[in-house]
This record gives sequence, structure tokens and C-alpha cells, in this order.
Amino acid sequence: MSDNEDRSAGRAPARPSVGAFGVNDDAFRADPYPLLNVLREHQPLAKTPMGLWALSRYQDVERLLRGVPAGMRKRDGTPFVIPSDPDAQFDPNSFMLLQDGEPHHRLRKLVAKAFTPRMIERLRPEVQAVCDSCIDRVLEQGRLDVAEDLARIVPSTVICMMLGVPLADRPRFTEWTANATHALVVQFAPAQAMARARPALEKLVEYFTAMIEARRKRLGDDLVSELIRAEEGGDRLTSAELLVQSVGLLAAGFETTIGLISLGVRQLLLHPAELAKLRADPSLIGTAVEECLRFDPPILATLRLLHEDTEWHGQSLPADTPVLALLAAANRDPRAYADPERFDVARKGAPHWGFGGGAHFCLGAHLARLETQLAIGTLVRRLPKLELMDAKLRWSDSLFRVPASLPVHFGAE
Repeated sequence: MSDNEDRSAGRAPARPSVGAFGVNDDAFRADPYPLLNVLREHQPLAKTPMGLWALSRYQDVERLLRGVPAGMRKRDGTPFVIPSDPDAQFDPNSFMLLQDGEPHHRLRKLVAKAFTPRMIERLRPEVQAVCDSCIDRVLEQGRLDVAEDLARIVPSTVICMMLGVPLADRPRFTEWTANATHALVVQFAPAQAMARARPALEKLVEYFTAMIEARRKRLGDDLVSELIRAEEGGDRLTSAELLVQSVGLLAAGFETTIGLISLGVRQLLLHPAELAKLRADPSLIGTAVEECLRFDPPILATLRLLHEDTEWHGQSLPADTPVLALLAAANRDPRAYADPERFDVARKGAPHWGFGGGAHFCLGAHLARLETQLAIGTLVRRLPKLELMDAKLRWSDSLFRVPASLPVHFGAE
């Protein structure tokens, strides 16, 4: 029921408590949907405790991401989330995700060729081999930790292979990256999170600085080498931008996919009829992964700054106003989906917002889909009688919804 319907019925519209809104509240991270559902139905334009306006209906999210002039920066090009430091060696605002217009297009074009559907499909045998090796290691145990033994290994291994990062360094990267993600929301992250983020980011910068220098002396066939070739071939990519893109791609390349695989497996185990449906028809793995993204995604929201005055639900927001698109709320909007609270691995219909939308649609969407389809598909195919050992979630240090652990039993048929 909307605010207008409440008023016409003589009732005051519901006013949800948004005090817990934020990924740093573990209870909210575990089950954000009661609050998101109330916001969507009663306060489709809501003010959060962070001081940001938030939109939660499917049509509004679509309009913000694809319809109205908006971007990641203010109209004058000023960064919003991360203050710029002109003297810093490493400026996160140079990452393509935080750019608009031509600067964004230029950086994305340089990197995009490595993430096309054709290029990603070439990785299928290697990704499948990584998934099988994960299962091989736990076959005799009768149990595995989905987060540690599968979800963390598959995407981190693949992005390391793409960037030319030694696999022996993967454990360090997974820890550094989880902590460094909080630097993306420096204005809103709690002090303890930023205390972990800063040294983690410094270690990533130090590592990639040395690696880029080594690549300049001896280029390979990895993505970092390709970016160096593009720079040396006359492109405007600077050394500082090269460093930022390398660090950013590592972080963006696997952190959220860890959450997607772990949360997806959890939902399948919480819905045994849907798991049985997938076992009976493995061709459903594509729609099953899309349903995991819709129903319980690792990223709940994305931010845009309005580039012109815009009216939402009777209220005008001026240009340069930051607005959150509550993707997870829109993904359960009954105006867009039939029975949206039902998890259905064969669902068809409106596209979800799990990868965002518009100019900043997730560059790694094809890679994340391939990794998740193969990881979950291999798990379901090779390990029968899967059962959660503990339904309660423990979270990693990531900014995103990334479980630290998901212990599971399995047995012989």
C-alpha cells in the first residue's frame, strides 16, 4: 500500500525505522528485505541516516540508472564519495567506475575487450578446471566450506590469471581486497573499517606498482600488459591511471562474486525443492544464477548523482543530489515480478538489477555469470545430498555481502 492509499484510507503511512540501514549492521546484512520492502511500499523516496535519498521501486531505479541525467560525479566533475588528494600517488577517483562521460568511456574501452562474451567464453575450460579441483580437494571429507573452499577460490584464481598475478599471492589479495573495499565509501564507512582499509589499500598499491614496473621490462599476454601496450601505443592512459585500473580490476574482479556464489548456494539449500529442480534439469543453471542475483545479491545498492533537477514522488531534488538506487528492493518489487518473495530457479520476466544498469553496468557481468554458473553447477552435479550445517551467516570484512563461512555437509547417494 502506498502513502497515497494510506492517506485515502484515513491512516498515517507507515514510517519504517531506517536506523539499521547500512552494510555495517550484521543483522541488516543477513536479512535486509523486511526493511527494504517497507521502504518500497511506503517510502519509495526515503532519506537514510547517511543523509542520502534512496529509491526502492523497480521503475524508479530504472529511471535513475537509465533515464535521467546522472552519474558518479557532480556536474562540474568533482568526485563525491572519495575526496581527491592531488599529492597522493594513488587516487581511487581515477578508477573507471568513478568516472563519467568521455573519461569513463575511454578507460572502459581500454579494458572492455578482455571482458566481452567471446573472450570470457574462452575461459570456460580453465574456470571449469578450477571448480573441479575445488571439489576434488573435499571429496573425501564429507563436508566443505562453500565460501572458503569454492566461492573464494574460483573468482580470485581467474582474475589473478587474467591480470598475470601469481596464484601464490592469492591469499594475501583476498584479505587486502576485502578490507580495501571500504575505501569506496570513505564518507560513510565506520572508523574501524577505514583503519583496516587504508593499510590494505597501501599494500595493494605497493604490490601493483612493483608488478607494473616488472611488466614494463617484460610484457606478457595478461591484462596489465595489454593496458601498458595501450598506454605506450599513444593512448592517454597515464601511469597513475594504469595503477588505479589494475588495483580496481582486481578488487572488482572477484570480491562480489564470492558473495554471489556463497549466497546463491545458501538459497538453494534453503529451498530444497528448487535445488531438486536444478538437479533434475542442469540446463536451468543460467536462470538459477539470475534468480540468485535477483533474490539475494551481494550488492544492495548503487549511488548516482543527479545532473539536473529531478522530481521523484512529488519532491524535487536539485542537481548534484546523491541518490541511492536500492537494487535489492527493486528486485523484489511486485510491480515488476509475480510472487517476488518466491525463489524460483526457472523464473523468467523482467531483468534484475544485480549488475546495476546504464553506462556503469557491471563490466564483469559475463565473467561473474560464467564463474557462478560453473561453480554452483559443479557443486550441485558432483556433491549429492547437500545440507547446511549452520544457517546463521558470518560475514567477511568486505563492504559487500560476502559470507566469511558457509559450512555444508554432503553424502553419497
